[in-house]
Amino acid sequence: MVMLDLGNLRNLTTLYLVANKLSGSIPQEIGLLRSLNELDLGINSLIGPITPSIGNLKNLTTLILHTNKLSGSIPQEIGLLRSLNYLVLSFNNLTGPISHSIGNLRNLTTLYLVANKLSDSIPQEIGLLRSLNELDLGINSLIGPITPSIGNLRNLTTLYLHTNKLFGFIPQEIGLLRSLNDLELSVNSLIGPIPPSIGNLRNLTTLYLGANKLSGSILQEIGLLRSLNFLELSFNNLNGSIPASIGNLSSLTYLGLGHNKFSGALPLEMNNITHLEYLQLYENNFIGQLPDEICLGRALVNFSASRNHFTGPVPKSLKNCTSLFRVRLDRNQLTGDIAESFGVYPNLNHIDLSSNKFYGELSEKWGQCHKLTHWNISNNNISGAIPPQLGRATQLQRLDLSSNHLSGKIPKELGMLPLLFDLLMTNNDLSGSIPLKLGKLADLQTLDLASNNLSGQIPKQIGNLLKLSSLNLSGNRFVDSIPDEIGKLHLLGSLDLSQNMLTGEIPPLLGELRYLETLNLSHNQLSGTIPHTFDDLISLTSADISYNQLEGPLPNIKAFAPFEAFRNNKGLCGNNVTHLKPCSPKKATKFSVLIILLLIVSTLLFLFAFIIGIYFLVQKLRKKTTKSTLEVADVKDLFTILGHDGNLLYEQIIQGTDNFSSKQCIGTGGYGTVYKAELPNGRVVAVKKLHYSLDQDG
Repeated sequence: MVMLDLGNLRNLTTLYLVANKLSGSIPQEIGLLRSLNELDLGINSLIGPITPSIGNLKNLTTLILHTNKLSGSIPQEIGLLRSLNYLVLSFNNLTGPISHSIGNLRNLTTLYLVANKLSDSIPQEIGLLRSLNELDLGINSLIGPITPSIGNLRNLTTLYLHTNKLFGFIPQEIGLLRSLNDLELSVNSLIGPIPPSIGNLRNLTTLYLGANKLSGSILQEIGLLRSLNFLELSFNNLNGSIPASIGNLSSLTYLGLGHNKFSGALPLEMNNITHLEYLQLYENNFIGQLPDEICLGRALVNFSASRNHFTGPVPKSLKNCTSLFRVRLDRNQLTGDIAESFGVYPNLNHIDLSSNKFYGELSEKWGQCHKLTHWNISNNNISGAIPPQLGRATQLQRLDLSSNHLSGKIPKELGMLPLLFDLLMTNNDLSGSIPLKLGKLADLQTLDLASNNLSGQIPKQIGNLLKLSSLNLSGNRFVDSIPDEIGKLHLLGSLDLSQNMLTGEIPPLLGELRYLETLNLSHNQLSGTIPHTFDDLISLTSADISYNQLEGPLPNIKAFAPFEAFRNNKGLCGNNVTHLKPCSPKKATKFSVLIILLLIVSTLLFLFAFIIGIYFLVQKLRKKTTKSTLEVADVKDLFTILGHDGNLLYEQIIQGTDNFSSKQCIGTGGYGTVYKAELPNGRVVAVKKLHYSLDQDG
């Protein structure tokens, strides 16, 4: 927080509190510092409005409040600071219009209001600030035309009005600003031609008019700006040919002509611009050849001429242009031997030569471009083998060799590119199998090897590419089954294995690819049923399983509804699906019937064995019962023979021997055991119990 008692420092002339962590609002007591000449509160966290009491600081020459969080409008009282030379309110959240009272600041040399949220039009009073050297109103929401009164600012060296919502024509009066070094009007909605008066700005070093709606051609007067270093005209509606006078701009380091409607051939005079670092010619209708000497100064860093109609060879100076960082020559009709046209580029990061007419074989020198991340040479006439040395370009992230005449095997060395996320080699004459080392490309997101002569099995190592979102192996000669491991690629959105010689069943794991949107397994020899897990592919929008030997129910999702998606199979069925018979209740197969019969027979055998066991157990128990009965009967009969009441005597003996207890045992012999028994009449007798066997002979 800015201290409130600052107001007591009435003799203070300079107050610098820049680059601290001050918060809160600017106190109104600041207006009591009437002797103050310089006030800098920049680069803090001040909030709230600029206090109107600041208008009391009539001696103030410098007011810097930039890079805070100030809000609200610029107070009218700012116009009372007539001694002010330097006013910087940039990088805040100031809103509303620029106050008309700002025209009172006749001594102002610098006015920076950049990067706020100012709206409304530029006040014409701005033209009263004749002492102004630097005016920056960029990155706001200013609307309306550029006021012609701006032409009064004859001392202006810097004029930034970029990134607003200004419209209308660039005023002719801009040509009166003969002291101007930097003019930036880009990213607005300005229309009409570039005014010829701009040729008067002989001291201009920077001219940014890009991203507007300017039309018409570049006038010859552009050649008068001999001090120009930066010329940006991209993203407009400019047309016509480039004037030869552009060759006078020998100091140019940046030339942006991209995304316009220019036509015709580039003037030969462009060869005079030898210090170019950035040359942007993309998305026009240029014809003819590219300038040969564009890299004569060995300074060219960024060169884009894509989407034109350029013909002939690439500029000779490009071969040894080791400063190159980014090159885009795609979508032209350039020709030449690719091995002879390009050299070794130690700083090259991105090169796109696609959709041209380059021929010849790839040089192993491309492997020496150690900083190369993106390389696209698709849609050319390049032949021969892919050099294994490409594996040394270890920074490669995207490699597109599609639609050429490349032959031979895919080098296993490509598996040594750890950062590769796109590998596209479709539509060539490549043969052999997929190198197993490609399974080490852990960051790979796109693998497209379609339309080649590749053969063998699809390697299981593809299942290691866990970041893969698109896999296209169609139009080859792959055999055997689809590896289960493809079902582990849970980020896969597109899978195309069509037009191969794949056999076997579709792996159920493919049904776990929840992000899969397109699936093409057509024109193979796949058999069996479609896994029921396919019913869970809720993201699938396009599917094609036609021309196989599949049978059974069709998955119940919309992607399989069109006839073309499943035509020419063995015996598919589907309920409520046109062109397919309804699926009848499942019939038991021979195997399932056999299993059921075996279960029934084994169960019956078990029951039969159980019943037999119970029968024999019962019989055994009956025999034991019979034995006991015989023993008791025999003993009773014995006593009867002796002339006694057998039943009574037997009961007495049992009671007297305590049921032949071992306590009453008095001896044991070979034929029995002798027990002591006391009868009810007091008589003590010895009773011998014989060892009797039913098996004994009678």
